[in-house]
Amino acid sequence: MSLAGKTILMSGGSRGIGLAIALRAARDGANVALLAKTDTPHPKLEGTVQSAAEQIRAAGGQALPIVGDVRNDDDITEAVLTTQGEFGGIDIVVNNASVIDLSGSLDLAAKKYDLMQDVNVRGTFMLSRAAAPILKDAENPHILSLSPPLNLSPKWLGAHTGYTMAKYGMSMATLGMAAEFAKDGIAANTLWPATTIATAAVQFALGGDRMMKVSRTPEIYADAAYQVLLQPAASYTGQTLIVEDVLAASGVTDFSGYAATPGTPDNELYPDIFLD
Repeated sequence: MSLAGKTILMSGGSRGIGLAIALRAARDGANVALLAKTDTPHPKLEGTVQSAAEQIRAAGGQALPIVGDVRNDDDITEAVLTTQGEFGGIDIVVNNASVIDLSGSLDLAAKKYDLMQDVNVRGTFMLSRAAAPILKDAENPHILSLSPPLNLSPKWLGAHTGYTMAKYGMSMATLGMAAEFAKDGIAANTLWPATTIATAAVQFALGGDRMMKVSRTPEIYADAAYQVLLQPAASYTGQTLIVEDVLAASGVTDFSGYAATPGTPDNELYPDIFLD
């Protein structure tokens, strides 16, 4: 089982978890198209769509950097058609692009609410929908969204309502497409980690360097996503998956190598949100 020759279209992916997933696939010789806005370096964040493409090629894959915005329908259409034209089809869509703001409802700016809905929910829906007619022709087509299980506990519904709605919207769009496109053999699943992941989002939006030290590396997410994308699409679909559960099912029992700070015991890692 391998992703050699498979074509992935991913939203975002200039850095962090998305780039880690792309690099894991690239080591098999996959083709990776990245639809991302970051064409020039950010003053605080490493990585652009161009530097990500260079890393993908260095890892053994083919890369297609596409500068665009998942909020823009024309950019989505161009990304889908350009990816199909470059690689002859699309096997996998990864909905990675996401915006986070944990403000309470009274403090959340209206523009930030709209941004989270546009990128997280609408972007996931529109990119998946645009690629679906091409995915139907793939041998083992997958849609994978980096979003959580639908935990309706008041603890999470009320913690940061705007962000919760946006992330759950990603999951609902994905599960809906799993049902809608089951007849076409397209798998659609979500994937979420049990612990926080050491990314810029965690550092700047959740807890700074202290949180980074008690997180796991993006590679754990990438290895789990890899396992999901190898599964038979006809039967492995409509699930809200947890990273560690996916890896355990594949035979991984020791997660210590994924600690962002080597030697950190599992019981000292910080649990991610949305999971009880």
